[in-house]
Amino acid sequence: MLQKIGDKLQGQRWLAFVMLGMLALVFAAWGAYGIVDFTNKTGNFAAKVNGEEISLTEVKRAWQQQEPQYLRLFGGDIPAAQRDLLQARILEGYIRNAAVYQQAERLGFAVTDAQVQRAYQSEPAFQVDGKFSPQAARAALAAAGISPAAFDAEQRRNLAMNQVASSVALSEFLTPTELARLQALEDQQRELRFALLTPQQFAGTAPVAPAAIEAWYGAHTADYQTTESVNLAFGELSLSDVAAAIKVSDAQLRERYEKNRESYVSAERRQARHILLTFDKPEAEAAVKAQADDLYKQLQAGKDFAELAKANSKDAGSASRGGDLGWADRSTYVPAFADALFALQAGQISAPVKTQFGYHIIKLEGIEATKSRSLDEVRGELLTQLAREQAAERFGEKQEQLQQRIERGVGNFDELVTEFGLKPGTVPAFLKGSGGGSLGTDAGLNQAVFSDRVIGQKAVGGPVSLGEDRLVVFRAIEHHPAQAKPLTDVRDSIVAELLRQRGSSAARAAADAAVQRLNAGESFDKIIAELKLKSEPARYVGRVDPGLPVQVLEAAFAGRAPSADKPVRKALTLDEGGAALLAITGTRVAEAAASDARVQSQRMAREQQRQGNLVTEAYLTALMNAAKVTRNSKAFE
Repeated sequence: MLQKIGDKLQGQRWLAFVMLGMLALVFAAWGAYGIVDFTNKTGNFAAKVNGEEISLTEVKRAWQQQEPQYLRLFGGDIPAAQRDLLQARILEGYIRNAAVYQQAERLGFAVTDAQVQRAYQSEPAFQVDGKFSPQAARAALAAAGISPAAFDAEQRRNLAMNQVASSVALSEFLTPTELARLQALEDQQRELRFALLTPQQFAGTAPVAPAAIEAWYGAHTADYQTTESVNLAFGELSLSDVAAAIKVSDAQLRERYEKNRESYVSAERRQARHILLTFDKPEAEAAVKAQADDLYKQLQAGKDFAELAKANSKDAGSASRGGDLGWADRSTYVPAFADALFALQAGQISAPVKTQFGYHIIKLEGIEATKSRSLDEVRGELLTQLAREQAAERFGEKQEQLQQRIERGVGNFDELVTEFGLKPGTVPAFLKGSGGGSLGTDAGLNQAVFSDRVIGQKAVGGPVSLGEDRLVVFRAIEHHPAQAKPLTDVRDSIVAELLRQRGSSAARAAADAAVQRLNAGESFDKIIAELKLKSEPARYVGRVDPGLPVQVLEAAFAGRAPSADKPVRKALTLDEGGAALLAITGTRVAEAAASDARVQSQRMAREQQRQGNLVTEAYLTALMNAAKVTRNSKAFE
């Protein structure tokens, strides 16, 4: 299923285009379009693709959703070059999708109602216990703030784009000869014996010279730095503190009640049951409709609705309850369902009704008429509502006033804390990149604290919002720049590093000498015994063997295929330090894997998918090369 409702729930709308479960395509040359207008054009669009505008608001929102995680990644301050690249990639996603959808329209790709219905029913967010539930679908869409119509339109667009990608990817095929060659490579095994030479074994016992320690420290001072920090004073304003000071009068309560009296009239609600029958292919609709008609006849003849619902309904959320949907007003349901339900009298059963979910048979169990609630009945919620509104308004006013005062440089920090009733606090060691204390790790705050305004100009910083209900202003009491740690504090770690390097060099030299001795005819056992190493007997290993160091495995399969009369001996330096001695003495193909039909099928599918991805990427890159793209140079300003 395309990334739709799941991405919406996470605020990742711009990532919607994912192809048929394949890996998302990555376009390295994101700016290499055939016809690109690089003029500094601005307007109410982020870009135009062959004349089609991409929403400026939508692209900015995508960046706002992504920016916090990048701020955390870069320690509170995204370098300008990286920011430009990240923003360009976001815009690239929108441009790519527009170009692909335009191609889908040119090629006449169409998305049927049945395809949309299958997509609805397979969406994980719309399922309960692995089965589609209209109730879950309604709830998920409502939680994401998406109307069914908007979801349907985007879904159709994404399915059309996938048709373009899949039509290219599925055109690729693998011949038996190619598969056999691939099989021979993947199933190849090599006979390997190896020994690891650790730095500790070869470092020797001679102490590290003080001059070497000092030289290393001088050359690598940047590696032994303290973290820049600030002794930070702050003043905090929280919405809860503001709300605690709000007093709502009876007059205000009555005024609000009279002004919105009609809103305290509850809409008519109805309790319904339904039996849902679904179909995932157009050719199956007739049979499902016939089944619905038959169930309706059984109900007309007196069959129990709840029992038929339990036995036949495909709505996992309500079937076990006899199809009971509970009490709800008209707005809860899609139009066709709502129209049918609200046309019934209590106890009546509707003929089969078709919606995008399938065919429903609906029974109206009861009606709850509209009713008005008195002031006393709504007093509690009105009190909460008014207090929240007034608190939010006062919170916003204080935030704006603080912003203006700080920008004009009016009042010092202590005066602002007192005047605006802020809760004072300190963080003795607020660290660059990770923050600290009750202020946490907010990336925006970290960026503001270590700005030139606060550190260099010693001005009051903020206000910075920490969520929607909390803000802080702050000043640096004392700044502690990053500086080299004293040599005495890092001497032990330097000695350990120099010993590791010395041991690694000696280990590699010993491994190189061992290779020469092996090539001269000496035995592996004799050499490792003299070096006091341990080594398991030779064995055949595959290209993937979790029991072997990665570098050893890679070296074993690098270069020509060895044999008993033409063995390969190698020495290599290991990334973590030390060295390895290898003797590769044979090559074979794992016959068991070659004869396994299931393995063969999986390999064929995997390789076809890989080749399909490559061809699709090339096709879409060419498609974008031919597009006329106009960019708004100020899209992210």
